[in-house]
Amino acid sequence: MSDVEEAVATAFREEWGQVVATLIRVTGDWDLAEECAQDAFAQALDRWRRDGVPRRPGAWLTTTARNRATDVLRRHATGAAKLREAAVPARATEPDDPWDESGVEDDRLRLIFTCCHPALAIEARVALTLRTLAGLTTPEIARAFLVPEATMAQRLVRAKRKIRNAGIPYRVPPAHLLPERTTGVLGVVYLLFNEGYAASAGADLLRTNLCAEAVRLARVLARLMPDEPEVLGLLALLLLHDARRGTRVDAAGELVTLEDQDRTAWDKDAVGEGTDLLERALRRGRPGPYQIQAAIAACHTTAAEAGDTDWADIAALYGELARFVPSAVVRLNRAVAVGMAESPEIGLALVAELESEGELDGYHLLPATRADLLRRLGRTAEAARAYGRALELVENGAERRFLERRLEECRSA
Repeated sequence: MSDVEEAVATAFREEWGQVVATLIRVTGDWDLAEECAQDAFAQALDRWRRDGVPRRPGAWLTTTARNRATDVLRRHATGAAKLREAAVPARATEPDDPWDESGVEDDRLRLIFTCCHPALAIEARVALTLRTLAGLTTPEIARAFLVPEATMAQRLVRAKRKIRNAGIPYRVPPAHLLPERTTGVLGVVYLLFNEGYAASAGADLLRTNLCAEAVRLARVLARLMPDEPEVLGLLALLLLHDARRGTRVDAAGELVTLEDQDRTAWDKDAVGEGTDLLERALRRGRPGPYQIQAAIAACHTTAAEAGDTDWADIAALYGELARFVPSAVVRLNRAVAVGMAESPEIGLALVAELESEGELDGYHLLPATRADLLRRLGRTAEAARAYGRALELVENGAERRFLERRLEECRSA
């Protein structure tokens, strides 16, 4: 990859969400915003080779995309009103602008709240934000939701159409309307972080820009809703996970399991802030799924050594989480914890139940979990077959290489 190609790829990871959010604000047209943003990145490949990479790539991309949108609107008589709005791009960022009653001057946060309008189905809210804010492709989002790509494409089309037809405003709502959006907004930020923490596809495990953006947005939400325990719980959860992000891969970019990570290299400040936020949230006496997940993360990050991990407590917390989020993935995570707390055989029995139900067919971590439990029991031939099945399903390069190493270990045993 050339220096310019690398610069464009970096700009895409870091600037896509801001460029699209700004264009949606000034044009009101979601499809046009994405189209013009894509065109700007394509232009960057040619122009930056000729003129050099600009000092502020994000500003260059935003200006180029906005100029392209202006040209498109000018060619359509029906776009006259939008053209007048696009000609004044700073309007919505003025501090005294009555257009946004919240006073929050953040196009990306406005984008999230628009996507998370209660008129949209929760799956559509999260998917649309991941597409427009994070620049995730439709296949990537489909994998995150464990649904076919065609199904996800239809959800995105319907969501955009509903926003347009219903005239849903592009803004952070006033304080009295925040609660009805909270669940969807937290879900978006959570999945945004997850995609950065364990990318669903690609060569690398981590997409650090998505992790950083999710933490930033969670901090903004915590300032916006300081008395909402689930908001504090989400920020705590992200910080506790992010504290060990730097140890999840080695110098060669290869995955390092939690039990093998260098705990002395974890970010102690992030761990401390995360545990403090969790305690503040729990004192409010309104537990929820993000607080419970933060408590699970705290069990891991506060254990001095892997052998000190309180797996029984983690298994109990996953059982509690299943009351709030009765998903097969939560049950799979509980199976891992039970396998560590009690015995791999009991964990395997729980995995077998999930396999018989079929809800996680196509999810590589199901056979990978079976393989790991079998490996711990010394049943290496069976483990090798399970690792082989996981390799048929995995999309991420770093995870693939890890599974290949495990498979070879089992074959050599």
